[in-house]
Amino acid sequence: MKNVIIIIGSFIVAIGFNFFLVPYGILSSGVSGIAILIGLITPLDIGLLNLVLNIPLLILGYYKLGKVITINTMTCVISLSVFLYALPIVTITDNILLSTIFGGIIGGAGIGLILKFSGSSGGLDIVAIIITRISNVSVGLLLTGMNGVIVLISGAVFNWEIALYTMLAIYLTGKMIDTIHTSHIKLTLQIVTTNGDMIKNELLDSIYRGITIMDGYGGYTGEKKQILMMVVTRYETMQIKKIVRNHDKKAFINIYETVEVDGEFARN
Repeated sequence: MKNVIIIIGSFIVAIGFNFFLVPYGILSSGVSGIAILIGLITPLDIGLLNLVLNIPLLILGYYKLGKVITINTMTCVISLSVFLYALPIVTITDNILLSTIFGGIIGGAGIGLILKFSGSSGGLDIVAIIITRISNVSVGLLLTGMNGVIVLISGAVFNWEIALYTMLAIYLTGKMIDTIHTSHIKLTLQIVTTNGDMIKNELLDSIYRGITIMDGYGGYTGEKKQILMMVVTRYETMQIKKIVRNHDKKAFINIYETVEVDGEFARN
């Protein structure tokens, strides 16, 4: 189900690109924007370029983000590249401002959906996720900042009016990502379980977070329990709950929003 949603998100992103941004030479954020730029000034296909440029960043993601997110990201990169290749480049409206607005919003909605289900659209998304895991900065804000160089390239290659439209599209994409993804929101999880060791081991293999373990016992049953506490980002909770339920269907999970994190947030 998760992969289906990631593919749907990739299709939404491709629509935003090929129907709204590419016809006017407006660049998107990240590696996809670089692929669009090269595709506009060379005969190379944008979909193929997007795939090739993402390969080194996928390798980085495998070592820094883990196997699950990397596999989901590969699903997205491949499906997005296919959709960019297969969908025609169509001008939906003659108004460049409307194309910029809707291209940015639609692209951001697709990327936000992908990120929400533990994937990424590749490229700078991978770098942004790595940074946001060790800081309180949102993915959308990071992507907007890192994509400033794409705006400068757009102005130098095309013209500064197109660069300004590119800046608007990137800003709207970032805002839409934060609206859907909310990965910068930190949550504290308290997991009360009788199978703490197995849950701990799988969490440490899959989630880039530290875990504090305490001993406890059930107030009614007197049964010995383990309490696992960890601070995570919102998009990680779905994966964590799945891991916990695989080992203990009766585990009690208490989730509450964290106002501030001071100290080591990521697992060393």
